[in-house]
Amino acid sequence: MARSNESYSARIQRKLLKKQQIIEAASGRKKADLVLKNARYVNVFSNELRTADIACANGLIVGLGSYEGEREYDMRGRIVCPGFIDAHIHLESSLVSPREFARAVLPHGTTTVITDPHEITNVMGADGIDYMLQATDGLPIDVRFMLPSCVPSTPLDESGAVLDYRDIDSYYDHPRVQGLAEMMNAYGVTHNDPDVVAKIIAAQAHHKKIDGHAPGLSGRELDAYIAAGVYSDHECSTVEDAIAKLKRGQFIMIREGTAAKNLEALAPLMTPRYCDRCMFCCDDRHPSDLLEEGHIDSIVRRAINDYGVDPIIAVKLACHNAARYFLLNNRGAIAPGYLADFAIVDDFAHFNVEMVFKGGELYFDHGKLRDIPAPRIDDYLNRRAHDTFHLDHLRPEDFEDARPRGVIGMVPGEIVTTDNGYADRPDPQRDILKIAVIERHRHTGHIGLGYLQGYGLKRGAVATSICHDSHNIIVVGADPADMAFAANRILDDHGGIVVVADACVCSELPLEIAGLMSDAPLADVNAALERTRQAAFDLGVHPGIDPFMSLSFMSLPVIPTLRLTTRGVIDVNTQRFV
Repeated sequence: MARSNESYSARIQRKLLKKQQIIEAASGRKKADLVLKNARYVNVFSNELRTADIACANGLIVGLGSYEGEREYDMRGRIVCPGFIDAHIHLESSLVSPREFARAVLPHGTTTVITDPHEITNVMGADGIDYMLQATDGLPIDVRFMLPSCVPSTPLDESGAVLDYRDIDSYYDHPRVQGLAEMMNAYGVTHNDPDVVAKIIAAQAHHKKIDGHAPGLSGRELDAYIAAGVYSDHECSTVEDAIAKLKRGQFIMIREGTAAKNLEALAPLMTPRYCDRCMFCCDDRHPSDLLEEGHIDSIVRRAINDYGVDPIIAVKLACHNAARYFLLNNRGAIAPGYLADFAIVDDFAHFNVEMVFKGGELYFDHGKLRDIPAPRIDDYLNRRAHDTFHLDHLRPEDFEDARPRGVIGMVPGEIVTTDNGYADRPDPQRDILKIAVIERHRHTGHIGLGYLQGYGLKRGAVATSICHDSHNIIVVGADPADMAFAANRILDDHGGIVVVADACVCSELPLEIAGLMSDAPLADVNAALERTRQAAFDLGVHPGIDPFMSLSFMSLPVIPTLRLTTRGVIDVNTQRFV
């Protein structure tokens, strides 16, 4: 008992010393650690630009006025914004390690992200959560977690684990866990599935947020979904859908990612009438977008320049509103007591990030990024993440089946699909291809077969282990031999993306971390991805389709209308096989 009291006393003394230093700097009796002189900054409380010195000490903002600092930077000619927050993203979608992701987004002013490790958890179970917690520990962006709610996404799918509320309950005590991630199984909620509803009850018992995922849900089903305890939605593709949910009390995450782009449709929300209930998120962001467009800063830039949004509102949606929603009460604003996280831009018109401070430390300065050490990951978790494929090599006859199967119709620019009837053979001339999903976690030998229309491939095959959300192997092609060759290449690479033709690899991108991410630098991953994408286009994939992102969603059994799992084609609306 004495040892515990002594430890508590020492902790109080350390915090007391820091607090006294903060008060001394705020009062001007001692120099601040950092002062941004002559700063024109966004005040998210008064909704205006103000000018003052911004004084910081011990990683916090301590004062606004006239200050002297041990380190000083003149901010004249720039605008200081609070560090940006991505309200919902799957880090795995960047295809690189969390450290590489941090290196990519920090220069764009992002200082906090709310991630859902749903993808890797569907591969590795709870070990996937542990892996991502360790892989993000100590990074110069705050990576906060929402616990995966759907592992697998529905009982009709097969993933690497099945997690109920008991399997994730202890993680709510982790200081970086904010709540329960997107409740994709809206059908399970509205139809009172006890296992699904129990996860909501458990999150509420810990006083945590519960994010939503309910595209197109309306009327009494929407009321039931929200009444169950779901606080937000990031799946709104029309302003009517968003306003219906907002009027019922949900927060709306305006998504602009790689797979789904809703900024234009939801621009009417970015007005004084609705903006307080809105925030920005990416959901999924591929390497090319991170390198060429940026991150949250690119959404702000487009909101201002393309849709005439008030710059102060756009900035608030990029930081303050997400911080309020997630109860991150010490970030998202420039005021005493808030974290000294700053994204410093040239002006509102161009919105180029020139400098980034995290916790009062300068990490990015006019093109130069400070070194980011790699977090320490347990050997067991590292080995586990690099050995996630458990299946035999495939044969061409595994993809041959004369029985009529459902035809999944692709919709350009969307991840929803249509029901295009039945087919019993590939017909590239009619743009009908064979598609298969191969179980890869538990050596079951299950292979779901169907047909895909609208992809455009004329010959060869395309395969990937990014196969939402259970991340089995998905392969599409016109020839069973090439389909088998492509699937086997994924197995040999321990995951990735591959384009093949005539039993030869045209191009590939290995993804050795759980079949989802690469250990390589972002620029190298992007270069390999672009080569592989071009190889897919060369084989006929329609130019308006992302060959791999679009394909990866063809197995997600929670987005209408038809999808393919390891057990066959299902109708999402009825949750039945067709």
